Amino acid sequence: MSKELVKSYDPKEIEDKLYQKWLNKGYFHAKVNPDKKPFTIVMPPPNITGQLHMGHALDNTMQDILIRFRRMQGYEVLWQPGTDHAAIATEVKVTNMLKNLGIEKQEIGREEFLKYTWKWKEKYGSRIIKQLYKLGVSADWERERFTMDEGCSNAVEKVFVRLYEKGWIYKGSRIINWCPKCQTSLSDVEVEHENQDGFFWYINYPIAGEKNQYIEIATTRPETLLGDTAVAVNPEDKRYQGLIGKMLKLPLINREIPVIADNEYVDKEFGTGCVKITPAHDPNDFKVGKKHNLEEINILNDDATINEKGGQYAGMDRYKARKSIVSDLEKQGLLVKVVPYTHAVGIHDRCHTTVEPMIKPQWFVRMKEMARASLEVLKTEDLNFVPERFNKIYLYWLKNTKDWCISRQLWWGHRIPVWYCQECGEILIKKGVVPDKCLKCGCTNLRQDEDTLDTWFSSALWPFSTLGWPDETSELTYFYPTSVLVTGYDIIFFWVIRMVFSGLEQTGKLPFKHVLIHGLVRDS
Repeated sequence: MSKELVKSYDPKEIEDKLYQKWLNKGYFHAKVNPDKKPFTIVMPPPNITGQLHMGHALDNTMQDILIRFRRMQGYEVLWQPGTDHAAIATEVKVTNMLKNLGIEKQEIGREEFLKYTWKWKEKYGSRIIKQLYKLGVSADWERERFTMDEGCSNAVEKVFVRLYEKGWIYKGSRIINWCPKCQTSLSDVEVEHENQDGFFWYINYPIAGEKNQYIEIATTRPETLLGDTAVAVNPEDKRYQGLIGKMLKLPLINREIPVIADNEYVDKEFGTGCVKITPAHDPNDFKVGKKHNLEEINILNDDATINEKGGQYAGMDRYKARKSIVSDLEKQGLLVKVVPYTHAVGIHDRCHTTVEPMIKPQWFVRMKEMARASLEVLKTEDLNFVPERFNKIYLYWLKNTKDWCISRQLWWGHRIPVWYCQECGEILIKKGVVPDKCLKCGCTNLRQDEDTLDTWFSSALWPFSTLGWPDETSELTYFYPTSVLVTGYDIIFFWVIRMVFSGLEQTGKLPFKHVLIHGLVRDS
């Protein structure tokens, strides 16, 4: 007697059993096979911050189409899966979870916090993998990786030491993007710019020793005048030629600052033709400050309150200080006018807090040589984007890139493999070794750097670290370089470019030849 088919399809009855059968039979597992041509795709590793979204479904479906097609053509196909530790995003999630439990991150300390974070990873990392199972993706789950597993961590440490010994990683005090909420530095690509309605405040700075004589400046951030160390004018501007070299009295603080000449930075047609210079809180002012040997005065605490260098405004939130400063300038007759002005403001792409440009000692990667090599492979067509128009994003970023700030003031992530001698200040860096004494003075009082590395530092190594690099494994020899990368256009400068320059620098080979770019799912 034949069994009657049910009227509606019930995936629960079919899909889980079928997928488990595929796994049991090893249908997705790739092996080194010299008799076959390899085809490799690395899965963009999802962040362990919760669960997948429709964008992941789109991205993985497109990869699966290519993977299954090549399998049917007889290639030895590897679809390399895994997940990303997502330093900032995960730390924010875990910190908020702990707050809901009445636990403060700082109170429990680093080690205890990391225990909670690993538990989070086990819970949400597993959820993401199960969701990918549900999608039916034919990835090689026997090779699943995590950006903080032992092998990937070994690769990260190797690259850090290599680049440091080459002189391409250095520590220096430079202007960085600072998030007052997450209290960490950010790279330029983690800062989004949005137009906000604000004001231009026009302020008179008194000329020292001259009664009722002023120089007028305009600013969108009045609170930063507390850190001004000069006012710049264009030497060709006849209005101010006689003032170059004179001293001004900084309003409200009464510290004296010079009038300097700079024809490259000051546009005599813009604003008043006079520009306040705050080297510690503006990237362009920072360059001017270095050029003219100006003092760098940081007037902000890490939480964006005014520090002790802000005089009577110390302790105030940056926006409360702004209101007080404007009010006090008005009382002293130094506020000339206020003009509405719409301008681009940088915000942290994760928490949407307005970032502060701030001088801080951080670790950086020199980008000049690696950017040049990455540009060359596009010119020679060794690398190609599909559609080709996305070349423009790649080219623009590389031509305008600055040194990459890689240190983060976080606990979750790859801790920077640097130790400092507390007696003589010697820096000790050696792969795979925790030093027990200073190589210079012999003392044992050593402290490891508290910071962790930018998440993208490790995911930049994903195409080869997942295959065993820095060891010369048979998988690395056979499956690398990979064949194609499939991803959205929003991640070209975050991830694609960093994989290109990291692959070229560390392996001497492009990590992939083709980059297939798809659109983003925008509808909520």
